[in-house]
Amino acid sequence: MSATLIFLLPFTIFSIFVVAQPGTSNISLGSFLYPNNSQWLSNSGQFAFGFYREGNNLAIGIWFEKIQPQTIIWTANRDVKLPSSEDVKLHLSGEGISVILQDKQGLLPPISNITEPVAWASMLDSGNFVLYNSNAKIIWQSFDAPTDTILSGQRLLAGMNLVSSISATNHATGRFQLSMLHDGNLVQYPVNPISTTPQYAYWNTETYTAGDNVSLNLDHNGQLYLLNSTGFYIKNITNQTQLSDNRVYRLTIDSDGILRLYSHSLTPNDSWSIEYSSSSDKCDPLGLCGLNAYCVPIEEDPPCLCLPGYVFIDQGQKDLGCRRNFSMVDCANKNETRYSITDLDGLEWEDNPYSVLTLNETACKEDCLRDCDCEGAVYKDNKCRKQRFPLGYGRTDETASTLVKIGIESSGTKTVSKGRNKQLQTDIFISSVAMLTFALIILAITGVVLYRYRVWGYKKVHSANGGFVEDVTLRSYTYVELEKATKDFTDEVGKGAFGTVYKGVISNGGRVVAIKKLEKVVGEGEREFQNEVNAIGRTHHKNLVKLLGYCHDGSNRILVYEYMTNGSLADLLFRSDGRPAWEERIGIVLNADELHKLVQDEEVDKTKLGRMIKIGLWCIQYEPSLRPSMKKVVLMLEGTVEIPAPPNPDSQSQHPEFLTPTD
Repeated sequence: MSATLIFLLPFTIFSIFVVAQPGTSNISLGSFLYPNNSQWLSNSGQFAFGFYREGNNLAIGIWFEKIQPQTIIWTANRDVKLPSSEDVKLHLSGEGISVILQDKQGLLPPISNITEPVAWASMLDSGNFVLYNSNAKIIWQSFDAPTDTILSGQRLLAGMNLVSSISATNHATGRFQLSMLHDGNLVQYPVNPISTTPQYAYWNTETYTAGDNVSLNLDHNGQLYLLNSTGFYIKNITNQTQLSDNRVYRLTIDSDGILRLYSHSLTPNDSWSIEYSSSSDKCDPLGLCGLNAYCVPIEEDPPCLCLPGYVFIDQGQKDLGCRRNFSMVDCANKNETRYSITDLDGLEWEDNPYSVLTLNETACKEDCLRDCDCEGAVYKDNKCRKQRFPLGYGRTDETASTLVKIGIESSGTKTVSKGRNKQLQTDIFISSVAMLTFALIILAITGVVLYRYRVWGYKKVHSANGGFVEDVTLRSYTYVELEKATKDFTDEVGKGAFGTVYKGVISNGGRVVAIKKLEKVVGEGEREFQNEVNAIGRTHHKNLVKLLGYCHDGSNRILVYEYMTNGSLADLLFRSDGRPAWEERIGIVLNADELHKLVQDEEVDKTKLGRMIKIGLWCIQYEPSLRPSMKKVVLMLEGTVEIPAPPNPDSQSQHPEFLTPTD
């Protein structure tokens, strides 16, 4: 062990205190890069920094220059897409590396976050891109902000992550991560589990007693090991004595969620060889197949199957998950649809039941069929764990069974026997033609009436700028339309508890709109989202922004509102240069026409006023989950549902700094 310490400690100290080694790869201030195959090379020409193409878009990163096909090892601002035109360039200045768009400077985040002036930069032969100050000290380096890969000589420190890419050709943030935890354990998780607990870890080094300041290290001879801050050797991960020094190595968490160590000889006809992988089972990574799908050991890539009654959202990308392939109607209406239960043995999902019953498997199926909320169940250890869809993290478990409720069209339709005579067939044909003709006439009349009614309705709506006709119905947009309208969701104007708001321009008429991308509606189902949209669309008030349309495209749920050119009330109440005094807030309320009339009217209905006050208190709760949906607000205003007493707001009033603008 002492020999190991003597060998490793000098390397560790050198990695921490390395300073600039001036050479021909130094990049001076004022240098530019353009998307026309120009790059900043290391001294040996092994590594390059610059623009590279991802389909129709541009990205900025580092790659092996002498290895084909191109192998990306680091990407700057990986989730920010750049325009594919030539109107973009990279600039090295005293403030660091920045991206400049023609006539649109400052719209993209900086590549390097630094606190002191830059003197020059360099692309090192280690694959590390560095910025130096005037004392030749490194003030920023790409090795400190890895994406999905580390190279020989690079370390993954405690608290740092490697996050997979979406695919080999799309280096945006993927679905899996490798985390160096502060307890000394190296763990692989899905990117967005409910909590980073052992339940969601699908691989780890079992070194959770090693303590803080443990780092993952990759040597130049391919050794992959854990080391603490004192130089103590914790664990050899690759379990190999020594690999060749004449090869280059990289450790990558691939898009399929598996960690692999690759090597390459740098000869022209060579390809990357896998020296180590964290798992030999491609179904180990949780969530590989997306929602309502599960992984099976088959040769396809990805090895995914849908639940019975479901189909892939995109046949070309099966890891996006599956959608329901039958209509959901009121399960109590047996004349319309009947249901059956299909069971899949040896399959388990994320443990998130809404009800757990102690039943045998047959009773579990019968109970789920009777329960309109039950869309499926996981049966394990004599427990019936009833589920609402979607289901996630599907995986094999020999002790569990998945029960899926499937809607089947009623089989009670009558058939005509083969023994009917020809006259009956003729009568049926004539009757069918007559009914079809009658239906077409009714359809034509209905179309004319609806068209005239729609034109009459549109003519009643005029804007103040000379009779511009607005669409008074809610329009359904595709995700591609809204992605184009917002320039790929780049112009963020606000963020709330349930989603992010972007500024966009609808191509039809050039109207400026506010587009809210919802983030917490996947589990609510299609019917709940439609009800929510209808409730908001029926709400009209001059002091509320108007809902113009929505997007219900695959898993995307987006709302389109009119754009507030003068900002919102929240901008005034929560502005950064100081909030208005209490008296000023009261004045704002009393100057609202409708409320002013209400409090000045001697005949005011105190019951209605009390109801509105209660609703207002519910809507400003600090905890987002306590706030009612817009549909429920409408029902409460109409008096359809009872309004419970709001929670005691004392805990919030004592901490006004926690009161931030919400939806």
